Amino acid sequence: MDRFDAMRVFTRVVERRSFSRAAEDLGLPRSSVTEAVKGLEARLGVRLLQRTTRHVGPTLDGEAYYRRCLGLLADLEDAEGAFAGATPKGLLHVGVHGGMASRILVPHLPEFLAACPGIDLQLSESDRYVDLLQEGMDCVLRVGTLIDSDLVARRLTTLPEVTCASPAYLARHGVPHGPDALDGHCMVGFRSSATGAVLPLEFLVAGERREIRLPSVVTVNGAETYAAAGRAGLGLIQAPRYRLEADIRAGALVVVLADTPPTPTPVSVLYPRAKHLSPRLRAFIDWVAIRLRAAGEGGS
Repeated sequence: MDRFDAMRVFTRVVERRSFSRAAEDLGLPRSSVTEAVKGLEARLGVRLLQRTTRHVGPTLDGEAYYRRCLGLLADLEDAEGAFAGATPKGLLHVGVHGGMASRILVPHLPEFLAACPGIDLQLSESDRYVDLLQEGMDCVLRVGTLIDSDLVARRLTTLPEVTCASPAYLARHGVPHGPDALDGHCMVGFRSSATGAVLPLEFLVAGERREIRLPSVVTVNGAETYAAAGRAGLGLIQAPRYRLEADIRAGALVVVLADTPPTPTPVSVLYPRAKHLSPRLRAFIDWVAIRLRAAGEGGS
């Protein structure tokens, strides 16, 4: 294993906090990962990692070396990617909401992988906030308003949202004709994974954002369960239209209050500040931005 490969191994161990998980990510035997780190430590004459039975983390020297390695590996990737005919390559680990993955990204993945055949793409589905470095992710797609963090954030697009209810719910409660006509109605509560709070319904009224809280008979914290509760007639729901489009077309959900829709939902990509925007990550972000914009405009 040459010095640059050993650096790649070391940086992955630091990010994953585990020799075993790093070995799995890189497709290497654990023994090779261990020997690579030992070789670096012997060459440098310093201890790079603190190891216990439950935890692996960088020493002060290891943290400083890790950040130098990121810069050197980024420069190497840029140099290799600068030549004509070079294509992005390597493992790319992306965190994404499951509904976005299945409805927007996966149907078009063949075209992306055909354009970038050297990329080994790993998609991890999750509604929760994750530690990108701890979980070995290169980037994550976030829906909604971002909380403060030390991650680099780039907004990719905004997606239109709709208010919906099931036909059975509307038969019981009536079709509301405006935000001021919601007395007697209820909503499916959605608890934010970022704040833990139940989100209100929101409407754009004469260009102004207006929040309304209705009683909830059920509260959930997952997007698929939220849509299922809406289909079951448990209350009004609001979500990006792409997520509910199939139910709307099938008649399982009906769009209401279309003249005062919720504010569009921003979609952003986040990646660690210390993480160089590698050619493979840049290629993915450019592609996913196109796909998301198409979805927001009603395309497939």
